[in-house]
Amino acid sequence: MAAPWWRQCLKWSTNSTSTSLLETLWHFNCRSVSSSASSLGRPSWNSRPGDEPSSSTQINPQILNFTSSLNRHKSRLLCPTLQSCCCRTIHSDTKLKDPFTLAQKDLTSLYDDIKKELFVSKEELKSLCDYYFDGKGKAIRPMIVVLMARALNIHSNKAGDLLPGQRAIAMISEMIHTASLVHDDVIDGSDKRRGKRTINEVWGERKAILAGDFILSAASMALARIGNNTVVKVLSQVIEDLVRGEFMQLGSKENENERFKHYLEKTFKKTASLIANSCKAVSILVNSDPEVHEIAYQYGKNVGIAFQAMDDVLDFTSGANHLGKPSAADLKLGLATGPVLFACQQFPELHAMIMRRFSSNGDVDRAWQYVLQSDGVQQTNYLAQRYCQEAIRQISKLRPSPERDALIRLTEMVLTRDK
Repeated sequence: MAAPWWRQCLKWSTNSTSTSLLETLWHFNCRSVSSSASSLGRPSWNSRPGDEPSSSTQINPQILNFTSSLNRHKSRLLCPTLQSCCCRTIHSDTKLKDPFTLAQKDLTSLYDDIKKELFVSKEELKSLCDYYFDGKGKAIRPMIVVLMARALNIHSNKAGDLLPGQRAIAMISEMIHTASLVHDDVIDGSDKRRGKRTINEVWGERKAILAGDFILSAASMALARIGNNTVVKVLSQVIEDLVRGEFMQLGSKENENERFKHYLEKTFKKTASLIANSCKAVSILVNSDPEVHEIAYQYGKNVGIAFQAMDDVLDFTSGANHLGKPSAADLKLGLATGPVLFACQQFPELHAMIMRRFSSNGDVDRAWQYVLQSDGVQQTNYLAQRYCQEAIRQISKLRPSPERDALIRLTEMVLTRDK
């Protein structure tokens, strides 16, 4: 009998300097998966006070019987009901801190400080750069970074206060993320972001590209001022991953066994790498222990993949007005995300649509219906749950603190967000 697909994923190997993207697809009896301690490696929620692996990673191309093993063990993958308490089995606290409340003080002046980094005399460029830094975003990434920094500082027998470099990393993470959104909107031809017109829709593609480049340059200068070469290396990896992930998104795999690997690796590079490496960067500034660096990295990686998996679910379950962007956006862009890949196991008709990137008349509507008729949404939900459980397992290795508990609470919020 073939081994379950998630166990087969554990066999995929990487070179000695990299952390495997898929190493956290673990046994479902919650046995831990070991990882290399030496590895360097969009959305909004309702509750908000105020307002809102290395590039050398190579997956050994072993041939996996993904389709048959997934169908054979489908009953174990499905989770009929999604409950926010699904992660509590790993952590016994009954009252966990609200991450938005706990991080609010550190984030109060975040956007104002970012605008200072983006100061230019040319009024039009300033308007472009300030467009998304309007204080109406949820600042999810810098929130994770400041909470992780404080939790690590307490764990390392130091005061919980942020170091200047750690706060700079929180700002840099938001700047890199925003620059990537500007560029993504140009590539995708998007006309709406966060409920308003995109920069490329208002000012045109050329100026949008230049604005994204300028934001990245300002982030790079802020990164250089931190003065830590290891931190520079870790965060520079993020930009490389973003580009590689975007190239991966332009292609698709003929072999169904390769498709899921492709999807998860692309998800890591485009979404999780920024969170993982930002968390690792703040750990480097306060602690020299590679094992602590790895805890921070693994928490960020697992939360990041879960976050994107839920974003892919919401593309099928939330209305356009609620999301702040068009629904079925990924299908219209020709992208096969988790729900589609899982649905393809039940509706093989999707295979041809995936390969032609839903480009024929009626493909988007038919694919939408296949996904809703399948258990693709539920399976992707459950996949996100498993990543969140691994994130909690990792962060629970740190010394107890309000910030550590807030990060645990945040994993539950990832699973229950509805926009």
